[in-house]
Amino acid sequence: MVDVHSDEVPSDDGGAKSRLAAALRFAVDLLVPPRCAACAKPIAEAHGLCASCWPRLSLIERPFCDRLGTPFPYEHGAGTLSTAAIADPPVYDRARAVAVYGDVARGLVLGLKYADRTELAVMMGRWMARAGADILADADVLVPVPLYRTRLWRRRFNQSAMLAHAVAQVRPVAVSTAALVRVRSTRQQVGLTARERTENVRGAFRVPPEQRIAVAGRHVVLVDDVLTSGATVAAATRALKRAGAAKIDVLVFARVVGSDFEAI
Repeated sequence: MVDVHSDEVPSDDGGAKSRLAAALRFAVDLLVPPRCAACAKPIAEAHGLCASCWPRLSLIERPFCDRLGTPFPYEHGAGTLSTAAIADPPVYDRARAVAVYGDVARGLVLGLKYADRTELAVMMGRWMARAGADILADADVLVPVPLYRTRLWRRRFNQSAMLAHAVAQVRPVAVSTAALVRVRSTRQQVGLTARERTENVRGAFRVPPEQRIAVAGRHVVLVDDVLTSGATVAAATRALKRAGAAKIDVLVFARVVGSDFEAI
């Protein structure tokens, strides 16, 4: 409470900082106008999509399979599983994704991954936090799918780790980039069949002994950019289970729906 008899004027440092930040953003926008993250057309606010690209981002909203996170054409009731989830249950518990891996989602993922557009991680992570709200609600730790050391050296960053940190900026969940390591180099999954993908990543991940405390008995959310056949997250999930993780969910920006992943 402010003493009404005091001659001191209450500090407005927070308001002054907010006004300064707003002025700086306005100046930056004048010099470098915000552009659509997908097609680079001018837009009103940064970190978004234009009116043409937004409808082409096929968002995955309810209703969807509670296990795989794949969309249903109509409502089946809460907790309903798809035929695929019943016939061939995944090794992880649940998966959530922002969007179907279509042309706009693909452009964003490839831009982040191969074109050094690291600024996209903030926007994508914000959307991932929303799409994965139910699995993040009681999560203990976010674990990004790691790159092998030589690929990390060439790329200079792990896009999955960037996305995990961006999610954590919205949802206060710890991020551990050391809990899971890729212990051998693997081929790119692009162009491989489902069986080839599974063999390619078999035994590729491990939880270091000194990191078991980070996952043992905990609810882990694996973070990656794209879920295709599920081979990579399945191999990572098995490694986390061997280290004693109690529950493992998966959160990605985009996922393939159907069997057309062999071209991705």
